[in-house]
Amino acid sequence: MKKVYLDNASTTAIRPEVMKEMMAVMSQNFGNPSSAHSYGRGAKVLLETARKTIASLIGAEAREIIFTSGGTEADNWIIRSAVKDLKVKRIITSKIEHHAVLNTVKVLETEFDINVEYIAVSQNGMVDLDQLKTLLADKIPTLVSLMHVNNETGVILDIDKVGKMCKEYGALFHSDTVQSIGKTEIDLKNLPIDFIAASAHKFHGPKGIGFAFIRKNTPLHAMIYGGEQEKGMRAGTEAIHQIVGMAKALELSYKHLNGERDQITILKQYLFKKLDSEFSGYTINGEGAELFYNLANVMLPLPDEKTGMILFHLDMKGIAVSRGSACQSGSIKPSHVLKEMLTEEDVKKPSLRVSLSHYNTKEDIDLLIDALKTV
Repeated sequence: MKKVYLDNASTTAIRPEVMKEMMAVMSQNFGNPSSAHSYGRGAKVLLETARKTIASLIGAEAREIIFTSGGTEADNWIIRSAVKDLKVKRIITSKIEHHAVLNTVKVLETEFDINVEYIAVSQNGMVDLDQLKTLLADKIPTLVSLMHVNNETGVILDIDKVGKMCKEYGALFHSDTVQSIGKTEIDLKNLPIDFIAASAHKFHGPKGIGFAFIRKNTPLHAMIYGGEQEKGMRAGTEAIHQIVGMAKALELSYKHLNGERDQITILKQYLFKKLDSEFSGYTINGEGAELFYNLANVMLPLPDEKTGMILFHLDMKGIAVSRGSACQSGSIKPSHVLKEMLTEEDVKKPSLRVSLSHYNTKEDIDLLIDALKTV
């Protein structure tokens, strides 16, 4: 049985070149970058070269990149520090954010007694920017936290427009860019964003490593106390092999971006063609909004009772897809994102998130469709 991986929004396969780079670091450059001897100095060079590489690829300065364990840690630190250190009194977000944002905001609301405003979400998964503008006009010290590409539907937020709006009203803007970094062009030199979060395993790098972008001269405080690593902002010996692997993965992602984006776009069109043929009546969750090229969330014209077993059935056929965020894949609750977008009746229907990478083929799509026909 051929196994098919169509869950690239959850995690991606590490590129062979990245593994090779990481193995070289682990075997040859194992020094502690805080050490003064040659082993340490060699590791320090690798660390700072990776930082410069990542910064150059996204239009940032090296000093604006702080390495973290991933997107969740970066989101937590940025949002908490905005409230604690920058004296934000209000957070404006939406109920379709990743739980790294939503659950952090809930805790801070209680802990610091801040005001939280959730802007409305339309049936196609777009947040109401008119409402955002109205709220920002209040001139309360505010952090706006809205993700760039929704991890469940692929709906794209116009972060340039939101950033300019925040700038106009003196608000800080944080965007979870975990689903977009490495998969689309990002130029932070020209984007009015104060903070972003990224995770290497979403762009064919290793798990357990990511970064936060903190706009220069923004006085966030340390998230982990100890030594002077990461400019004193995140203590602890840096995972050099993972950091180097992340930089290599991001470099390769942008080097091959145009070709791989075209390849994946063709595959996604082929998926819709096959669905048109075999599952007439399916709908795309988020249709009508601008959707990201590698992700499709589709509601299938199958009985509601199929919802609970569809993933199990596909897994038995060797097909890996999901119903939504992997962070809640063990839950029987409906997707919190689709719950905001769909009617109570539609949210019970079987929806699948199919997320593609350049490793996928038309044969993978055919096998998915064949498996769905036997549900």
